Amino acid sequence: MAITHEMKVQRREDEGKGASRRLRHAGTVPAIVYGGELKPVSIQLNHNDVWLASQNDWFYSSLLDLNLNGDVQKVLLRDMQRHPFKQQIMHLDFQRVNEKETLHVAVPLHFLNEDKSPAGKSVEVVVTHELKDVNIECLPKDLPEFIEVDLAELSVGDIIYLSDLKLPAGVEIPGLKLGKDHDDAVVIAKHGKEEEEVADVAAVAEVPAAKVAKKEEPKK
Repeated sequence: MAITHEMKVQRREDEGKGASRRLRHAGTVPAIVYGGELKPVSIQLNHNDVWLASQNDWFYSSLLDLNLNGDVQKVLLRDMQRHPFKQQIMHLDFQRVNEKETLHVAVPLHFLNEDKSPAGKSVEVVVTHELKDVNIECLPKDLPEFIEVDLAELSVGDIIYLSDLKLPAGVEIPGLKLGKDHDDAVVIAKHGKEEEEVADVAAVAEVPAAKVAKKEEPKK
């Protein structure tokens, strides 16, 4: 069952860049809610509440209950604008959720027990996480906050693919319906020497090209 998180919001009457700038100075975040049969609505949220929520994975992939004076609407975060260098959230876009319509969402992957695995215990093995999240489809009631990837049995040479993930009931990975070419690697455990050999080959391959560029003209 999907977990929801409630956030209190207020209606925003003023529009435009000037109004948004004033809201930010007052410690609030301008936002918009759209989708469904209702018209888009401009809202505002407390910046501190939003900032704390933004430190969690669920803020980006879970259902959110936006509470406007008791009127609750279920939404998903669809876009977030951050200040280029300040710790400030500039604007949010929320999309209303229809309980009967399939969602297409990217949810984070949580990797478990890597340090307990044969690969994780070996100093000679390099374990790489090729993906940090995965695109899924499901009904809102089945939306997970994250998908666990248990690496307890991971050994050198192992590759975990999307098709190996254990998905919650009602959740699918649409990319897998497109064929084996879309069954991407999620985790790879390889011997550290393989990484060094690849780097050495790449370095050697660059030498001839450098020599060609600096090749002297033939003497007359």
